[in-house]
Amino acid sequence: MNKQLEVAQPVLTEEQIEQINFTLIEALHTNKQVYLTYYKKGQCITEKGFIQFVDSLGNLFVFIDEVFELKNKMRLSELIDVRFT
Repeated sequence: MNKQLEVAQPVLTEEQIEQINFTLIEALHTNKQVYLTYYKKGQCITEKGFIQFVDSLGNLFVFIDEVFELKNKMRLSELIDVRFT
């Protein structure tokens, strides 16, 4: 049943990837809260929180979610969208 609810990971354009990277860096330096949408196990998930660390070369970033204040280490390639709250 759950397999039917899964969606394919959206393919981003080069422009979308650049915009995501720009927003991540700005959010990191200004400590502004963001809505982060990422792809995981067939689902697009949106959370609210803060960016703590970005490693573009290592394809990683650290996100602290608003609800539990937990550090989440994720791959940049899982990101679909990042927007300021």
